[in-house]
Amino acid sequence: MGNFISSVADRATVVASPRLWLEGAAIQQLIKTSQLPGMVRAVGMPDLHPGRGYPVGAAFFSVGRFYPALVGSDIGCGVSVWSTDLPVAKHKLDKLDRLIGNLDGPIEEGERERIAGAFPEAEQRLQRLAATLSSAGLDAKHLRGAGTIGRGNHFAEIQRLERLVDGAGLPEALADAKRLKLVVHSGSRGLGESILRDHVDAFGHEGLDEDSDAARAYLARHAAAVAFAETNRWLIAARICVRLGMKAVQQVDINHNTVTWERFDAQDGWVHRKGATPMAGDLVLIPGSRDHLSYLVAPLAEAASSSLGSLAHGAGRKWGRADCKGRLEKSGLLKDLGKGALGSRIICNDKDLVFEEAGAAYKPIDTVMASLAGAGLVKVVAEFRPVLTYKTRGECC
Repeated sequence: MGNFISSVADRATVVASPRLWLEGAAIQQLIKTSQLPGMVRAVGMPDLHPGRGYPVGAAFFSVGRFYPALVGSDIGCGVSVWSTDLPVAKHKLDKLDRLIGNLDGPIEEGERERIAGAFPEAEQRLQRLAATLSSAGLDAKHLRGAGTIGRGNHFAEIQRLERLVDGAGLPEALADAKRLKLVVHSGSRGLGESILRDHVDAFGHEGLDEDSDAARAYLARHAAAVAFAETNRWLIAARICVRLGMKAVQQVDINHNTVTWERFDAQDGWVHRKGATPMAGDLVLIPGSRDHLSYLVAPLAEAASSSLGSLAHGAGRKWGRADCKGRLEKSGLLKDLGKGALGSRIICNDKDLVFEEAGAAYKPIDTVMASLAGAGLVKVVAEFRPVLTYKTRGECC
């Protein structure tokens, strides 16, 4: 691990190469959060950046109590990866752009029927989700948001294999350079927001004693929001598959905004992941910005304790959202709003969001990956290149 994991306070460490820049405000948020009652340890990932009171790109381990406000509003946000049968050689950006249409609005009846025709399990998934929300005392109105991406850093992206680094154990469909892949990054939408709002209204930013009724009620809602987020990503992918006339298989689906019961430091407690990908399963995708590659990695379990079983969840912001437009207009870096630096098509008809999500606003993903690999946390398996990124048509919601 060398110098790739370093202490910044008694209970706080960061995973970063000595040359990786981490914003001072983010480190201060990490240290402050590590000092909350019951908190045992905090680990900042190489994509660490400041958030609203708490840093994004970090994992926190507490004993005896947990902090819903630390998980935030987008409970269950995560990334799924699908292999498809759509040939790389035959794709045309204009055609993909036209066929993918507008994904901003909810799934209406006709589209729901088409999805059910292509994916027979769709109705069962929605029925299960409705039952889960009901059992947690949550309003069924949130189901209307299932299958929508949302704003911020969420996206759906068609990618192609750029380089196979180590194909041992990799599913054949993901290793196939002749077929496109589909990546979806989204979460629990308005449901997660309402859960956090209700919690903060009742308890502020105080943690909950793990044996309290309030804790049990929150965990039931948290589980429902995670189920919503997973179903949401699945439905987004299904919508895209139906519109593009392709078949696809989900290969990876991992949440990076959660609180879970785990064991570290010879203690049972709560791991809060705030923009931190769990080292779960055989494969994890760490997306780059729209101007950079994404990396499929195999987590190395033997080093999991050092990072609270967590990895970066992306490139990490370099600039605050409010600063992006001024910086980019002044520099002239963003000349074609619909084209990525690697030649990809970008569908984003919200000009402010185009600036906020520009590749230049994020750290280079290769520096994040170098830190994770240097710390012995991952082995890079493959690299994927963006082909078309969907953010919003700017016409709905």
